[in-house]
Amino acid sequence: MDARGHRCPTPTLRLRRALVNAPHGSVVVLLADDPMARIDVPHFAAETGHVLLDCRQEGALLRFSVRKTASLGDGDHAVPPD
Repeated sequence: MDARGHRCPTPTLRLRRALVNAPHGSVVVLLADDPMARIDVPHFAAETGHVLLDCRQEGALLRFSVRKTASLGDGDHAVPPD
């Protein structure tokens, strides 16, 4: 999921959409360049019950790997892509 060039909360919202559409146990990789994503993405994963497997910074690029481990609630259904 490439969210480079977008400011928070957009990277986290795109991650959420990808996780909703992913099968249980899948790993979604998010690329972001907004420094706030370093705070928002781990918080989102913790709040929704998903597992942040990795967070790496490569220059200005942040790369997050998140495993889907929980339902996203009543809205846990396919969300059409952008």
